[in-house]
Amino acid sequence: MTDQTNTFGNRRVMAPAFGLLIVLLYVFLLAPLVTIVGASFTGGLLMRFPPEGLSLQWYREFFARQDLVDGLLMSLRIGTVTAVVTTAVAIMAGLAGQVISGRWSGWFQIGMTLPLLVPELLTAIGLLFFLYKIELGKSVIGLQIGHILMSFPYAYVSIVAALRQVPVSLEEASASLGASGWQTFRLVILPLVMPGVAMGGIFAFINSFDLYTVSLLLKPLGGNTLPLALFDFLTYEFKPTAAAAATISILLSILGVALVQRLVGLQRAF
Repeated sequence: MTDQTNTFGNRRVMAPAFGLLIVLLYVFLLAPLVTIVGASFTGGLLMRFPPEGLSLQWYREFFARQDLVDGLLMSLRIGTVTAVVTTAVAIMAGLAGQVISGRWSGWFQIGMTLPLLVPELLTAIGLLFFLYKIELGKSVIGLQIGHILMSFPYAYVSIVAALRQVPVSLEEASASLGASGWQTFRLVILPLVMPGVAMGGIFAFINSFDLYTVSLLLKPLGGNTLPLALFDFLTYEFKPTAAAAATISILLSILGVALVQRLVGLQRAF
């Protein structure tokens, strides 16, 4: 009886401590975002928090800067193509991984996630040499290839996790009813894994949008993604325009998550 009482007392003590730890963790994660967003609305001339009054002047200046707008548009184009291509390839790779068994299965999984295991700088340097060999160095296509390669593992992991939750019995039942492999995939598997597919595409887009090292080495002549344009801007100017650009990036990420919630529901994606 005494042991049970002690255990119950320990739980009562630990629960508030654990709750406090969670709150501190959220504060640690959200404080930089709140600071940046708040600084973007300042009415002053310096990037500071809390803001000196409220103003949208720095957002107007962001859209008045052609270099930043061009960087935003390029990041959106590269990110959208990356999300579409990586999602399609990751679905095929995930289906292929399900039919590979034995020790080759482990090696296959490592190969698919290899860009996450190798330092980004080394991958970027290797890509730079390779793209020059095939005459795609410093081109938009070369930059797109680099973003697809670096973002693919994020889509792959999400999609594979969703595929593993589909019971094999459903595929067998579909086949027993006379459905072809394509019909089984389109009518049975794809609807069930759609939350994972959507999250994989969003993860790939966000990763592509924020890539810096690969973009720096592979960027086309006369073109910049938003992270590169923002870095160039901060090299010479330290104005709240940078905070406005960062806030726009944050809003795009939030819109991506909201889109997943609208289409498939976050509770099904995790």
